[in-house]
Amino acid sequence: MLGGCSFYTHFERPNVPNLHELYEADTTYTRLANYSWREFFTDTLLQNYIERGLEYNIDMLTAKLNIDQAEAALEAAKYAFLPSVSASLQSTLSGGSGDGATFSYNLTPTASWEVDAFGRLWNAKQGAEVALRQTHLAEQAIKSKLIATIANNYYTLLMLDEQLKTSRHTLTTWEENIRTLTALKRAGKATEAAVLQAKASKFGVEGSVLTLERQIVEQEEALATLMGVLPFEIKRGTLADQTFPEEWSIGVPLELVSLRPDVLQAEANLATKFYAYNEARSHLYPQITLTGSAGWVDAVGGAIADPGEFILKLVGGIVQPIFARGVNKVRVEVATQQHQSALLQYRQALLNAGAEVNNALKRWQTSKERYAIDLKQIVTLRAAVWNTQLLMKYGSASYLEVLTAQQNLLNAELAQSSDRYSEIQGIIQLYYALGGGVEL
Repeated sequence: MLGGCSFYTHFERPNVPNLHELYEADTTYTRLANYSWREFFTDTLLQNYIERGLEYNIDMLTAKLNIDQAEAALEAAKYAFLPSVSASLQSTLSGGSGDGATFSYNLTPTASWEVDAFGRLWNAKQGAEVALRQTHLAEQAIKSKLIATIANNYYTLLMLDEQLKTSRHTLTTWEENIRTLTALKRAGKATEAAVLQAKASKFGVEGSVLTLERQIVEQEEALATLMGVLPFEIKRGTLADQTFPEEWSIGVPLELVSLRPDVLQAEANLATKFYAYNEARSHLYPQITLTGSAGWVDAVGGAIADPGEFILKLVGGIVQPIFARGVNKVRVEVATQQHQSALLQYRQALLNAGAEVNNALKRWQTSKERYAIDLKQIVTLRAAVWNTQLLMKYGSASYLEVLTAQQNLLNAELAQSSDRYSEIQGIIQLYYALGGGVEL
């Protein structure tokens, strides 16, 4: 009986060593995760798409059904503490040779209650409570991932719009170049090779425009699928108009990452295995049951209010497993291995969270620096295009140099929009990696 007290122990978060090495030395509290997703994503069109996704996304709807199932399982675990009550009614009709028939009845209500001396029912109830919390955490993890994915898809569309706009503007420039080169060729100041080179460059840009238009259509359909609705016209802003919170610290403490929904979900899974292990151990100990019954017996003609005979019985029983074909022993061994596996999964969840934070932080910092370089490069290349055009006008440069300068400018402008998108992606990934926007 004293040994049974060990079964009534609550789960405690394990200490996983050497994980602090994954994080920045500065442990300043990161305020980024405190922003709600509505505060973080200020684009009202994007906010509407996120709300629609949270309402109709298939994974979100499935997560809500899983919560309902876990709530039902918890109710069943709570009811296990109550006595079980049943009633039996027997009637008998008997008779012999030369005697009249005799009719009698037996009405017996019975109640049985298990004394949870060794924590089997208690651990089952605790496990059901943690399992319910695990389903809520799973819903939050899906929600956090869905918000980040919808935002990424939306900003991908903005990047493609920007690149399409740049490519179409460049296509207009190439058409003007071809007209200019054709006129210079008639005047004997340009060659047929220069005209053909300009046309080839124009065809290349036309192909890029078609590719970008196809990618935009595919991205719009993918975004609609994420929201759980049929494809529709995706209204959107521009990449240049997007703003994000800038006043937040960079230090990432381990305590903050451990509050991510997926990390908490792994911890809840570990807790369920902890209580399942205790429950499995409890099967090795006695099971105490109290059973009581009361009833009436009477022959025909009697009444329940005035029966012929009362029956009252109270039984206390204790069952100690001795040999159960090894089932109880195997149950404990399996529960032990499952608990160890859950501990490894919890550790891996923390490792993954730390790696995601560091990668997102590095991506954001690198893309922000690249974007600043892109701006300088574009200013330089525009000056180069203007100078080569001026030199060609006075015969000091060939038109091939002009074509090369314009091609380099196009590539730089496309890279600028891509790096801006990568910077935004880094911010979103960091926000997601820190568990931002969830409500636990």
